[in-house]
Amino acid sequence: MTDEHLADSHEILRVRGARENNLQNVDVEIPKRRLTVFTGVSGSGKSSLVFKTIAAESQRMINETYSSFVQGFMPTLARPDVDLLEGLTTAIIVDQERLGANPRSTVGTVTDVNAMLRILFSRLATPNIGGPRAYSFNVASASGSGSLKKADGTREVRQFSVTGGMCPRCEGRGSVSDFDLDQLFDKEKSLAEGALTVPGMTMDGWYGRIFAGSGFFDMDKPLKKYSKREMDNLLHKEATKIKVEGINLTYEGVIPKIQKSMLSKDVEAMQPHIRAFVERVVVFRTCPECDGTRLTEGARTSKIGAYSIADVCAMQITDVAEWAKSLDEPSVAPLLKGLTETLDSFVQIGLGYLSLERPSGTLSGGESQRVKMIRHLGSSLTDVTYVFDEPTVGLHPHDIENMNDLLRRLRDKGNTVLVVEHKPETIAIADHVVDLGPSAGSEGGRIMFEGTVEGLAGSDTLTGRHLHDRVTLKEATRKATGALEIRGANSHNLRDVDVDVPTGVLVVVTGVAGSGKSTLVHGGLGGRDDVVAVDQSAIKGSRRSNPATYTGLLDPIRKAFAKASGVKPALFSANSEGACEACKGAGVIYTDLGIMETVETPCDVCEGKRFKPEVLEYELGGKNIADVLALSVAEALAYFRGETSDGAAKVPAAVKVLERLDDVGLGYVKIGQPLTTLSGGERQRLKLATHMGDKGGTYILDEPTTGLHLADVEQLLSLLDSLVDAGKNVIVIEHHQAVMAHADWIIDLGPGAGHDGGRVVFEGTPAELVADASTLTGKHLEAYVAS
Repeated sequence: MTDEHLADSHEILRVRGARENNLQNVDVEIPKRRLTVFTGVSGSGKSSLVFKTIAAESQRMINETYSSFVQGFMPTLARPDVDLLEGLTTAIIVDQERLGANPRSTVGTVTDVNAMLRILFSRLATPNIGGPRAYSFNVASASGSGSLKKADGTREVRQFSVTGGMCPRCEGRGSVSDFDLDQLFDKEKSLAEGALTVPGMTMDGWYGRIFAGSGFFDMDKPLKKYSKREMDNLLHKEATKIKVEGINLTYEGVIPKIQKSMLSKDVEAMQPHIRAFVERVVVFRTCPECDGTRLTEGARTSKIGAYSIADVCAMQITDVAEWAKSLDEPSVAPLLKGLTETLDSFVQIGLGYLSLERPSGTLSGGESQRVKMIRHLGSSLTDVTYVFDEPTVGLHPHDIENMNDLLRRLRDKGNTVLVVEHKPETIAIADHVVDLGPSAGSEGGRIMFEGTVEGLAGSDTLTGRHLHDRVTLKEATRKATGALEIRGANSHNLRDVDVDVPTGVLVVVTGVAGSGKSTLVHGGLGGRDDVVAVDQSAIKGSRRSNPATYTGLLDPIRKAFAKASGVKPALFSANSEGACEACKGAGVIYTDLGIMETVETPCDVCEGKRFKPEVLEYELGGKNIADVLALSVAEALAYFRGETSDGAAKVPAAVKVLERLDDVGLGYVKIGQPLTTLSGGERQRLKLATHMGDKGGTYILDEPTTGLHLADVEQLLSLLDSLVDAGKNVIVIEHHQAVMAHADWIIDLGPGAGHDGGRVVFEGTPAELVADASTLTGKHLEAYVAS
């Protein structure tokens, strides 16, 4: 390697021959220690290049530095499909994956703020109740004895005690569970007749043998005739050793069994039927002993000044920051400095409205990504590659300015910052831009432009042509046909809000993040009949899930194949009877090589088509089921309309679903493409298309521009218009100025976030909002339409 090449490798991150997903042998050079923004339509290959190639290889190489023994306990990472990657540094991915919904995880615990507060209270609070663990709701108090082996081989018994802050009643969860007994059993039946309705707790297996052998109750007596003692034994008895047929077993009451086997788990990790049972049978209420604080009485009464650690965690973070700055105690000065810097970062990043006790599982994808950023802002690491996935998601234009400052701060510390982004405000601050396209799916995956923002604006790429797009205010707005009333809304930060949401028009609800938009709309309207809410919750998709299965499109396709072939519909499902027996319908064979990474190879028997050979002999309009699943939405639409020359089949039920997918801009996506390969924007639009088939009169859309390229926003506006023109009431929660400008009516919440928000600060047309110019939204919309 020449000296010139060596110097170059220190300044350039070089990619040669990248072919992940739809990338078409991509070559690109990315400057290190600069801010590079990757642009292009959704599905053009941005994530494939940044996350699946660059970041993935960095993480794989880091894992390889560990011993084989350690690697055996780590997830195996396959090498990306790329010829050469040079100049890689450690990659830290800050994505939109939601933080885990563990009931013990809060905003404070995932950012280490709680850890700093516990140390602070252990040093300064009175009365002093012990060390930092005494203020932790995740540490239980315990005492006991243990033996220590001494140098001479003898053992010394020592007593130990742990003073933890966990409330003993709720075990640090803040809530206790009550059971709806009518959902646990049918009291008209006996146990032998299947009275219990708990999943898996049937009487024809070990449970039946244990219950019958326990002798605690009559298996053949209806539960309504049980004595109080029998019912208590059935429901509440603690684990008790019994002997059944000469075997030592343990009997445990139904409720303790459910608490240990189901309620101790993350709800999101439960199987759907278990989750449905838990949601049906378990009612959670605030713990009466700790009043929801999760803490022991000692931790609740130990205070710095007027505040306990529970009081501080319940505050809005902006208020916590002010409280921390008011503390003047030289003995903990470094701790206070670190705490205030972290809290200030929350405020700067637009999350000052949160509280530290907020469960992490309730945060949106955008909020989760910004919380993850907090961990890295105070890091001393340099020459790290930070990778962001649309960091402006969920941010008001006012907050995007602060986000841009934080991205610059990371870069100025000597780091390489890679950002996948659609918002022109963030594209504008890039040192370097890489634009992918020209389109999406198989029509994308190529580098269309590399260079400066000015160069992109002057280019003839799709992004370049739309970079400075602006939408003018409507000259005429639709007139409301009626109103949906919301009265006395006071959830979270809402302040007894009364508002009339016009019907028959396009309503856009605006305001900074945390102002109360989602709380007002989803809380005030979401539970009503005839209302369809498309929120930001993620689509759960495995490799076996695809647009055809998710939308229900596969059902009419299977029925059409079955009718034409005279066989069962189940044969045309790769997850049922038609699955290739070699790969079980996966299309690939997974080979576990122990400590080495698992190898994934196309199935030799079905050649990746997922079906049995005999199933592929059946055809509909000249194509077998694998051929059909390989069609894009647009191709399938023409095929099932009977419009193609090389084979066609008229299936009206399939056409209805495909038309909705095409309407939301997913015409390029293959209907059999695994959901795991779809981008975030594609998944959101897939969800929208699915809900468009519901028979609702009112649609609530939560930031539908998420993941949309500048060029696609116009198509979204046309879609919203078509819904309104079809007689639907459409309510959109949105930050994008183009959507605001296109509205018939705007409801603006604020004036700020958290306790500084929660009020309606404006109602009227977009033109009236601009003319008013008294709110943050009005000022940014005025600047947008004027530029």
